[in-house]
This record gives sequence, C-alpha cells and structure tokens, in this order.
Amino acid sequence: MEAGMVTPAPALVRFSGIQKTYDGEHLVVKNLDLDIRKGEFVTLLGPSGSGKTTTLMMLAGFEVPTHGEIYLGGRPIKNMPPHKRDIGMVFQNYALFPHLTIAENIAFPLSVRKTSKAEAQERVKSALRMIKMEGLAHRRPGQLSGGQQQRVALARALVFNPQLVLMDEPLGALDKRLREQMQLEIKQLHEKMGITVVYVTHDQSEALTMSDRIAVFNDGVVQQIDRPDALYEHPVNSFVAHFIGENNVLAGTVETVDKDYCRVALAGGGTVTARAVNVSGAGASTSLSVRPERIAIVPGGTASDGPNRLPAKVRNAIYLGDHALAVLDVAGNGEFMVKLQPGAHHELTPGESVFITFRPEDCLALDPV
Repeated sequence: MEAGMVTPAPALVRFSGIQKTYDGEHLVVKNLDLDIRKGEFVTLLGPSGSGKTTTLMMLAGFEVPTHGEIYLGGRPIKNMPPHKRDIGMVFQNYALFPHLTIAENIAFPLSVRKTSKAEAQERVKSALRMIKMEGLAHRRPGQLSGGQQQRVALARALVFNPQLVLMDEPLGALDKRLREQMQLEIKQLHEKMGITVVYVTHDQSEALTMSDRIAVFNDGVVQQIDRPDALYEHPVNSFVAHFIGENNVLAGTVETVDKDYCRVALAGGGTVTARAVNVSGAGASTSLSVRPERIAIVPGGTASDGPNRLPAKVRNAIYLGDHALAVLDVAGNGEFMVKLQPGAHHELTPGESVFITFRPEDCLALDPV
C-alpha cells in the first residue's frame, strides 16, 4: 500500500446475494450485495415498496432472507434471533412502554442483558445526559412531547453500547422544524460515539443531510450507492436523478456520440449537447436531466453564447424565501423549473417568452423515463 493511503474500515455488515419473497413469486429484495463499514452512517432510501424496510428488518432479525446470507462482524446471522444480534433499534412510533418511567424505559435493554444494578444506573444517567433530559427521568412517556419521546427511544437504543443501531423512519411523526433539529442531533451523536447506523427513510433531503453514504432502492434493487454529493452530481440513471433533489427532464433522441458527450434532438423541438452518462448510442431514446440551479434565464431579445439555448414560456414565478422558482414551458415540459435569486421572480411575467441556457456538463443524458 502506498504511503499516505488510508485503509478503509472493515465491513461490519455484509449482505451477500440476499433475496426476499413473501409469496414465492414476487421478489421484494433482489440479489442484494451491500457492505456497510464500521462507524458508517448509511441510509437506505427509496419510495414505498422499494425493499428498503424489508432489508432493515432482515438485518434486525424480524424477517428471514429467502436466499443469501447476512454477516455481522464476520459472523452469519440469518438464523440468529434478534435479541442475540447486539443491535439497537429506533422506530417511528417510539415503541416506549407507557407504564414505565423514562429512566425505566432506557434501562429496559440493560435488565434484559442482566446488567448489574449499579452499572445500569450509571449508564442510564449517562444516557439521560446525552439526550439532555436529566430532570425528566421520573416522568412517563405520555407526559412528553413527540421530540422528547424520540430522544428517549434513541437513548434506549444506545444505552447498552450496541455495535450497530438501526433506525426505521424515526423522525416521520415529527413536524418539519423538530425533524430538522433531530437530524442534526442524531448526526452529532453518531460522530461523537463512532457508532454504525443503518437508517431507513423515503425523505431524500433527510438522507442528504445525515448520511455518509446512501443506497437508493427501487423495485427491490439498489440503483446506486454513493456519497450524497456524488448521487446528486453523478446519478447513474434517470430514477436516481429524479429521486435525489429537484430535477428537470427533457425527452429526446441521441443524434451523435463523441467521447463523453452526445448531441440530442429534443422531442419538443431544438437540440442540445449533453454528457453521455447512460445512453446506448446514436438513434436511441434518452431522458435529459438538468438541475434547476444550473440554468440561467435570459430575456427573449437577448443574444446568448453557449451551445444549449432553448426558447421557453413563463408559466409562473414563486417566491420561496431563500430563493425563488420560475416554472416554465420548455420543449414540451410544462413543469420545467429554474431556481432564481430572491427578487428575480419580479422580473418575470406569466406568458412571457424567454430563453434558457445551461452548460453541456450540467446536462446528463440518461436512460429514457
């Protein structure tokens, strides 16, 4: 190994050839191979029914794979019961015991593991400090807010120092502001404690905020696993481009391919140059992906350089506080979005004819939608 190179952390979790079916015909998870390194925060992201929660439940031990093996710390765990896996769990509905106090709820995993009373008391005190709820130890869950209950559920999952923590849509029941606050708190705890977290959500902004890596699921298959910025900047197909962040789609046909770029004739008229990311050659259908913040609007009579210049009609201009959004009609896409500086929307009038421009490197030619 070359000097200065960092050895990657070993895989704590390994899914090898995992398949899952409930009816013997339809595979909910298809041939999953996935490694999760020690200390990593990995999010399983995807729409409902994509296989992400089933994958988490197989890791937790609440579901058994139909085929393949799951390894935890190098040991096969497919047939190991959940309570022997040394895994902490946090659910959306908190799953707290209503008749127990906060301290008793947090202590429950320690009592199951026959931890001594003195050590359990110390660990519960430490967990309460960690979630900043030392003064509420004797309250019951019904006396707490949703955010406080979620903190207790988090403390209960961490109190026995598990090697792995699984979180299934843990913030789904909270309002937007509290959810964003809890995202930062969970991320800070992860960094401070060095724990390995596998997190399930369908909220892409939550995944982008919290994760070291994101596995994007669709139809039982991981479409792409990568860092948040890489998923956003370099999606491998149309599903990932559309699921991660805001995205504009233009349908077209590849005319020519020259190394990394291709020329595309748009179905709604006009031609553009795009990065050839996932195209099968000249004559093939393609979907172009362009992010709203990578596009400039120029008035109708203004000359423009740049190879990608398309006529557009303004449909609406919306003020959103930290930015504004123009909704345009472009080459047959009547929901084409352009991100603007606040105040710039005042310069646009519904029905006005303008032009848009964007760089070829900001336009990705992908598989047809």
